[in-house]
Amino acid sequence: MTTETLTLQRALATIISGQDLTRDEARHVMEVILNGEATGAQMGAIITALRMKGETKDEITGFAETMRARSAHVHTEQQGLLDTCGTGGSGIHKFNISTASSMIAAAAGVRVAKHGNRAMSGKAGSADVLEALGVNITLTSEQAARCLESIGICFMFAQLYHPSMKYAAGPRRELGIRTIFNMLGPLTNPAGADRQLLGLYDRSRTEVVAQVLRDLGLKRAMVVSSHDGLDEISISAPTQISELRNGAVHTFDITPEELGLTVKPIEEVTGGDAAVNASIIRNIFAGNERGAYREIVLANAGACIYVGGAADSLREGVETAAAVIDSGQAAAKLQQLIATTGEVAHVS
Repeated sequence: MTTETLTLQRALATIISGQDLTRDEARHVMEVILNGEATGAQMGAIITALRMKGETKDEITGFAETMRARSAHVHTEQQGLLDTCGTGGSGIHKFNISTASSMIAAAAGVRVAKHGNRAMSGKAGSADVLEALGVNITLTSEQAARCLESIGICFMFAQLYHPSMKYAAGPRRELGIRTIFNMLGPLTNPAGADRQLLGLYDRSRTEVVAQVLRDLGLKRAMVVSSHDGLDEISISAPTQISELRNGAVHTFDITPEELGLTVKPIEEVTGGDAAVNASIIRNIFAGNERGAYREIVLANAGACIYVGGAADSLREGVETAAAVIDSGQAAAKLQQLIATTGEVAHVS
């Protein structure tokens, strides 16, 4: 019996007995998985058992630390660098709110290293909608770094930065349930962003995930999950927020009214495929959309601007986001991103 098999069997026995893995044990389990040394049965058993027990802060952190160490890295100044990658998995087919928000935040002066993937649960992931908007999503780490330094925003396509995750793809697809892997993508920014707005599908886990972000070295973050099931800040119901600031995590609820926004039915923020969602984003940025689509983007872009340090409160962040759209800066940032991703890929 190999050492790797023993590692996984011991870990599985620990979890099934209702005990927790240490951070170090979780790191070792993830190393075996990312080395391609775990069978599908072993991997499926461990991640299912973790889900049933409930993943702890140390287990999530250990998995994420190994995944971070094994990813390709974008070398850039990490201070004041924001990511807006969320978990997805809400089951509500909304448009790409965090992707639109990331461009507004960049237009407001926040440096943004957006991490994302193609659709896993919805109809269009961030990679899908950016591609539909005309952005080149296949930049290398060096090209992404040049894009970020040039215009203050870049996109890092998860499939290109985490190749070892291919070993988990089959078991994840066959299980068809949410597992620890749903949380890992947002925790493994290749540029080492130290600030994040992270949308989470499970409202009971916002505080744990905020603590994980702290343990991974982030300086500021908000983990958000709405009472109506969105992994975003909602304009249809209160949203639970676990905020990491000054090393402490504080959890509270916020309503659309507190942000200066109008309550709208959740059905009004649903999206479609990549082409439909790209059209929604263009209309928001052009000022042609004044309803729910704009309002929910303002809520989340405002949080990005606040976490990024360009506003002193969430409400001020929302006001800044509105000004950025109305001035045409958001539309201009999108055009910059399209042009620059084409240019850096062409000259490389």
